[in-house]
Amino acid sequence: MIFLVSILWLSVFGLIHSYVLYPLILKVVASRKSPNSCLYNKDSELPEVSFLMSVYNEEAVIGQKLMSVLYSDYPKDKLNIFVGSDCSDDSTNKIVSDLAEVHPAIHFFPFSERRGKPGVINQLQLAATDLCHTGQNHIFIITDANVMLSKDTVFHLVKHFKNQKIGLVDSNIQSPDNLTYDVNGIAASENSYISKEVYIKNMEGVAWGRTMGPLGGCYALRSNLFEAVPSGFLVDDFYIAMKVFEKGALAVNDLDALCFESSPADISEEFRRKTRISAGNFANLSAFRHLLWHPFSSLAFAFFSHKVLRWYGPFFILISYLCAFILGFVHNIFFYVCFFAMLSFGLFGIPVLDWLLKKINLNLMVLRYITYFNAMNLALFNGFFKYLKGVQNGIWQPTKRDL
Repeated sequence: MIFLVSILWLSVFGLIHSYVLYPLILKVVASRKSPNSCLYNKDSELPEVSFLMSVYNEEAVIGQKLMSVLYSDYPKDKLNIFVGSDCSDDSTNKIVSDLAEVHPAIHFFPFSERRGKPGVINQLQLAATDLCHTGQNHIFIITDANVMLSKDTVFHLVKHFKNQKIGLVDSNIQSPDNLTYDVNGIAASENSYISKEVYIKNMEGVAWGRTMGPLGGCYALRSNLFEAVPSGFLVDDFYIAMKVFEKGALAVNDLDALCFESSPADISEEFRRKTRISAGNFANLSAFRHLLWHPFSSLAFAFFSHKVLRWYGPFFILISYLCAFILGFVHNIFFYVCFFAMLSFGLFGIPVLDWLLKKINLNLMVLRYITYFNAMNLALFNGFFKYLKGVQNGIWQPTKRDL
């Protein structure tokens, strides 16, 4: 019984450490350090910037996105935009082509066969390197079509590269100020999650220069640190970031590098997206597990605490349920009470209650957050088995875009 009790509490501790203790530890460590202060100012000789953007059927947002980049407060002669259309079959290609005729900074590559986001980015970086040459003073900004930039986003991303130790800079993705959430959906929960993730990544950058993977919507890196993403890798941003760490460079997050992205409201659509991300996460864990064999390094500690424990979160939940049930059945009524409490307030009870209340148009956000947490852990669990089955390619279907 001691073995089962130990497994139960270790599983619970794994969840508590990743979601509660690790952010507290980060806050303490980051409070004793200063953010990067070796920065370009707007009067400096700024580096060249190449935007790399993989798009697929983005007619709803691509025009607005390109204009948000073109009107950035950054020297126009040092800004190029490389757009790869992954065999789009809507109006995306026409919109980009028309803009490219007017704006020479836009370089358009309409691919005739689907290859997935990593495959498109790999091709675009080759074109950008041929035009601008690789090196310390050439910066890639990899961004999604639905993530809009503020006027000074580019500068706030690039300013950190005056510090030669920094290889990657992540942005601060927020919801648009004018967004009205559908109270029946999960947009508020997703936005809350993203905001907390940005805060944690920012503290990781201040504490150790070890931001655990950019959110992926908009981030910058030195072009000479880019490494092509292998075929079949779904979470390309995390792969690229970990390769930056392997080469000895640091990563930070800049809260002033504001970007705006509408959060999805449909839980089924978000479940599909998170399942795909989960499969990619486990592929990245397999590729970079060797970085965990230095347990006293800041990189290993951040990787294990922020990512690995979360990715295995659904297994911790299932193991704790199973251990509590067995212990309650054969050992102690206390564990039976724990089991039914976890079952009632966690896996089934609260999501069912949330669903019933939503039917009568009564929405309690605390219940929606718990429903979201359970759904995303179920997506992690589903993604693990999709990873075991094998990912054949990096082809994706974007979520529904809001104007």
